[in-house]
Amino acid sequence: MSESGNAAQRAATSSYAEADPKLYAFLDWMEQQDPDYSKAFRAYGEKGTGEGQALAVKYREMVMSAVLVFSGRREGAVAHLKRAIEHGATKRELFEAGQSAAIPGGGITLGLWMQILAQLDSEGAFIHG
Repeated sequence: MSESGNAAQRAATSSYAEADPKLYAFLDWMEQQDPDYSKAFRAYGEKGTGEGQALAVKYREMVMSAVLVFSGRREGAVAHLKRAIEHGATKRELFEAGQSAAIPGGGITLGLWMQILAQLDSEGAFIHG
């Protein structure tokens, strides 16, 4: 199975946890506190981040990344941008998404987005070019 096929079969929460295990550790703690709520929260998250919708996962991840970058949430943005890459986003697509995010988000949004892309690029994250 291809890399993108494997990415499509994994739950989003698994993918995010791989990107930054400490950032999403709260999900395990939350499940210990209230399993029913945790199950509902995960289902809600999967609906918003999963396959089978009109908007492809890579674009959903770009939208979520833009909100996180604008909010200054670097760690979350990195996890979501990595998932966008897993689902076929190219360096150029993410570069242009960062340009678009900068229109309402300003220079700070652009700067953080591009810092993250440069980091991912130097780490060899772009498997689709």
